[in-house]
Amino acid sequence: MGLLENKFKDSIITTTVDSLLNWGQEKAMYPLLLGTACCGIEMMAVGYSRFDVLERYGMLFRFSPRQSDVMMVAGTVTKKMAPVIKAVYDQMSEPKYVVAVGSCAISGNIYKSYSTLQGLDRIVPVDVYVPGCPPIPEAFAYGIMELQKIIAQRRILRKQTGPADPGAQPRTNVDAILRPGHIKLPTAQDYAARLDEEVSSEEKDRLLKASRHE
Repeated sequence: MGLLENKFKDSIITTTVDSLLNWGQEKAMYPLLLGTACCGIEMMAVGYSRFDVLERYGMLFRFSPRQSDVMMVAGTVTKKMAPVIKAVYDQMSEPKYVVAVGSCAISGNIYKSYSTLQGLDRIVPVDVYVPGCPPIPEAFAYGIMELQKIIAQRRILRKQTGPADPGAQPRTNVDAILRPGHIKLPTAQDYAARLDEEVSSEEKDRLLKASRHE
């Protein structure tokens, strides 16, 4: 909304306009399809005619972050994939929301290894968690309804009331939070900077020996 955002006091006009804008977004969300593992199959089933979940809520899968306002990440997120998901999230326009689908996306599930990200909320702010391994289509529908409730409570034209909840999920710089076991993830730029590097013969021998010991 630009210059009009959080500028007005509560009144019948601003409340009605906020409700209208929120209603428009919650009834026409465009989710970005990010099926990173087996939960992606369940997310595809949600769009099939048997369940028809998306059509019920006015949703349509998009394949570009510039056309989406909801990121649905279904499945395990590896640390190699994390910078890509973060880059895609940054390309989405505000207001944007994130739904973590499945136990692996929420917490890493049983994969407590060096390669698995222990929760999507370590790189992007998550609004709704849909647990399950995998979650059934009805759980998807419940997650969508919970997201609609969050959108319906937004204050767009009206000023924010009171301080933010200290226990609420942070909305910015989530990837910079130093949690237990924090590891700095490489960015897409870090990967790109090493594409043209040549591996020396000594490094090749070292990697070869390491792979044989494994």
